Amino acid sequence: MSGSRAPGPEVGASGAEPPGAALSVDVAGLLAQLARSFALLLPVYALGYLGLSFSWVLLALGLLVWCRRSRGLKATRLCRALALLEDEERAVRLGVRACDLPAWVHFPDTERAEWLNKTVKHMWPFICQFIEKLFRETIEPAVRGAHTHLSTFSFTRVDLGQQPLRINGVKVYTENVDKRQIILDLQISFVGNCEIDLEIKRYFCRAGVQSIQIHGTMRVILEPLIGDVPLVGALSIFFLRKPLLEINWTGLTNLLDIPGLNGLSDTIILDIISNYLVLPNRITVPLVSEVQIAQLRFPVPKGVLRIHFIEAQDLQGKDTYLKGLVKGKSDPYGVIRVGNQIFQSKVIKENLSPKWNEVYEALVYEHPGQELEIELFDEDPDKDDFLGSLMIDLIEVEKERLLDEWFTLDEVPRGKLHLKLEWLTLMPDASNLEQVLTDIRADKDQANDGLSSSLLILYLDSARNLPSGKKINSNPNPLVQMSVGHKAQESKIRYKTNEPVWEENFTFFIHNPKRQELEVEVRDEQHQCSLGNLRIPLSQLLAREDMTLNQRFQLSNSGPNSSLKMKLALRVLHLEKQERPPDHQHSAQVKRPSVSKEGRKVSVRPQMSASPGSGDGGTAPSTPVAGGDERPGVEERGLPVEAGLQGPRDLGRSSSSLQAGPTGSPSHVSVKEPTPSIASDISLPIATQELRQRLRQLENGTTLGQSPLGQIQLTIRHSSQRNKLVVVVHSCRNLIAFSEDGSDPYVRLYLLPDKRRSGRRKTHVSKKTLNPVFDQSFDFSVSLPDVQRRTLDVAVKNSGGFLSKDKGLLGKVLVGLASEELAKGWTQWYDLTEDGTRPHVVT
Repeated sequence: MSGSRAPGPEVGASGAEPPGAALSVDVAGLLAQLARSFALLLPVYALGYLGLSFSWVLLALGLLVWCRRSRGLKATRLCRALALLEDEERAVRLGVRACDLPAWVHFPDTERAEWLNKTVKHMWPFICQFIEKLFRETIEPAVRGAHTHLSTFSFTRVDLGQQPLRINGVKVYTENVDKRQIILDLQISFVGNCEIDLEIKRYFCRAGVQSIQIHGTMRVILEPLIGDVPLVGALSIFFLRKPLLEINWTGLTNLLDIPGLNGLSDTIILDIISNYLVLPNRITVPLVSEVQIAQLRFPVPKGVLRIHFIEAQDLQGKDTYLKGLVKGKSDPYGVIRVGNQIFQSKVIKENLSPKWNEVYEALVYEHPGQELEIELFDEDPDKDDFLGSLMIDLIEVEKERLLDEWFTLDEVPRGKLHLKLEWLTLMPDASNLEQVLTDIRADKDQANDGLSSSLLILYLDSARNLPSGKKINSNPNPLVQMSVGHKAQESKIRYKTNEPVWEENFTFFIHNPKRQELEVEVRDEQHQCSLGNLRIPLSQLLAREDMTLNQRFQLSNSGPNSSLKMKLALRVLHLEKQERPPDHQHSAQVKRPSVSKEGRKVSVRPQMSASPGSGDGGTAPSTPVAGGDERPGVEERGLPVEAGLQGPRDLGRSSSSLQAGPTGSPSHVSVKEPTPSIASDISLPIATQELRQRLRQLENGTTLGQSPLGQIQLTIRHSSQRNKLVVVVHSCRNLIAFSEDGSDPYVRLYLLPDKRRSGRRKTHVSKKTLNPVFDQSFDFSVSLPDVQRRTLDVAVKNSGGFLSKDKGLLGKVLVGLASEELAKGWTQWYDLTEDGTRPHVVT
């Protein structure tokens, strides 16, 4: 009974609410229900009242159902059409079962464009007329004016044939692109039976091209999109990487079809194409006058990819002995490609779990279409064996910012690769510079070496009122040489003008902008003399708005009104660290390879988070050091100059010059030279590494003397009368022995930053001696103000015999020439070191 009375107080409590509110809600619902019931019963009551048949009710209900069904079908068709427009693949797969689709039905992201091929075919005769006009009215006069010997140069026939250029596929990017641009990739193919004949009448020389094949992916960017006709501000065209080229020569140039020369000639022509049409170079056609053409031709990179090429495990053993009866190991090395930039690691001998610990930095100009491609090979005397590959989508790397993982190699049964990838954002202010300099230890390293803290982007526009050079009243052939530290680049040559226009873009990786400076020199290529120079400390850019400087610079040691117009922009390389939960899964996609290697597309799904067989996290050090060498001070020690040294056409650290080297396949690698790493003791130039290993072997637990590699005696002075730097190589003493018979030493000299073959000087080879005497004199054509900004690079090397393995570095020294005593000269002994960075002068 008590249980039955318990709910009483609760009801009473709830009854405290005013009844009016509950009644108002119920009344509204009740009225709506009554209205619906009345609307349904009224037709039935009306039919009964009028005495009509019940069939009318059934007819009305059937009509209502038919109207609703018709309206529903119409809405369904509209939704399907909209879904088909948005995502054709998903709409078809939802509407049709997978088992009902034929095997040949697929949904590629690259579409055919036969309508475009039909249009090109119809326009081909007029395109040929335009190209012939271009050859005769533009190229022919330019070649004639380049040199007096070519004054009778002419094209006798220009015919591109009847087969038009074909576009095999078109891909339009809709994700991860700016809203004010349209990006298209055109897979072009041209197989033409063309005839292009030329002659030089003075020398009765005739040559030509009989057929050309060219295949590649051309990117077309329409930007900026505007609200007025023609809706597009400009059109940019370029290749993401070097296209495939094959040429059939005729006439005198038939010599270029000789085996060995044909590949060389095609490579030279591809280099010429790269200078104009391969990223970052491009052809830009403005469609609206207000468009900033310079910014479109040479845009700022989207970012910088820092690649830590750490180690591999469980690789295949490719070396065999006794005709394959005995299996050995491999000599692995890696080829890394980012767009048109190629890096090659050093070779690790006889090792299936090699540790490279190398670091490279590459510019990324275009997100869509650019991937990080890595191929591993086993070095062999004839043809290198394939050990696996990997292709990583850079869009996903940018999202993750930092990846430190093990990846399974593709196209091989086994093998893993450990990579650490950092996406560095380009910041237009110096707020994060101090933190970046601390992270890369720029305060402890030398100013010109090590990881980069910033990127210098230089746009070389033009020059005015240049002096005539050595000959009075004669126009020079000007070019511009630019250098930051020991990294140098140079512009193209402009012929017969004192007001050249270059419109070229250059990039330099900067270690510490507070200490480094940009050196610019305008030279006359014909007479090999200076037309003016200037020096710009990079610290000036730090105080500028947006860290950008755009002006005309007055040239020193030049004419009174000589100036050079440039735009300089400094960008800090900042790694944005994202907060992630401990169980965060990377979304980076490793693209899987398709049928052909050229079209390899690997989703980056990291295979493991730690090194196989190890208990630690497998993280790589921020500044890797040589495997097994953990001596204190290795990381703090300044890297050798040669590690950061680069001429304008060097393969090493091609992120500055963007000149492609090998194509990533060993069959195309003409010279197997490792790319110098920028932050690893093991990744110094291979000769320096071997010398350090040899020095450790000589030490073998004992204490070496003050000059373990020996010494070299030099006389250095500048002749003001001859306007030349004179270097006399006298002798060396106490060199290390490369074999039981001693060494075969010679001396090689460069005047940095010039490392071209024409700037190299060499002594004769002294056979089987550790105390050679040379007494040879060399000179460099350079003025006194200019030479005081240069560095003399002296290396003592062992020659060895033909195909000998005993070739290598015996020691080197870098001599600064900023002394005021240079005009008088001096004779001194210098200590040789493995990298030349810490020379000790012995008086």
